[in-house]
Parts: sequence; C-alpha cells; structure tokens
Amino acid sequence: MKLVMAIIKPFKLDEVRQALTELGLQGMTVTEVKGYGRQKGHTEIYRGAEYAVNFLPKIKIEVVLPANMVENALDAIAAAAKTGQIGDGKIFVVPVDQTVRIRTGETNDSAL
Repeated sequence: MKLVMAIIKPFKLDEVRQALTELGLQGMTVTEVKGYGRQKGHTEIYRGAEYAVNFLPKIKIEVVLPANMVENALDAIAAAAKTGQIGDGKIFVVPVDQTVRIRTGETNDSAL
C-alpha cells in the first residue's frame, strides 16, 4: 500500500477528484494548505497599499491505495492538475505499513 499526497492549485481540485474517481478510488482526504516553491509568493494591492503574499493557497490531496494502482493514480493526478504554469504542484508517494478500518476492524487492502 502507498500513500499518495498531491499538492495542487485549488481550482484543479474537481478535475483531480473526477480523474481519481474514474480510476475506481472511493475516497480521499482534502486539506486547504498554504505554501510556496519556485513561485516564492507574489504581491497584491489592497486599498492602494502593496502587500507581499509569501504563502499561496494550495490543496493537499491524500489517498491510500494498493501499490499496483500508484502509477495510474500519478498519471491521472498529473494530467488533471497540469496547467503548464509554475506552481502546478508536486506529488509524493510514501509507503504505508498498515491500515485499519476502525468501524469493522478490517486491515490492510480490505480496509481501503
């Protein structure tokens, strides 16, 4: 099992969710986060004053899935989230040792 974490632009969330749903994934965790990479923030003008915005709004998606689905999920996320502009995001894949469904006590792949 693997944990796939993707940091994407907020307006791409629906497209990424749809792409993962088409793969047969039944659930995901979505968190509103802030951060920066190569974008390094930007400046905004509010009531005539200029402000530096160092952390940009992003969305973090987390999905745990069987190892044999990881490549398809990575391709789906990358295709759906890509705008071709700086700040499209990143995808991380982390091993998961064990999973337990609290309600039923199912473990590992049957708990997904």
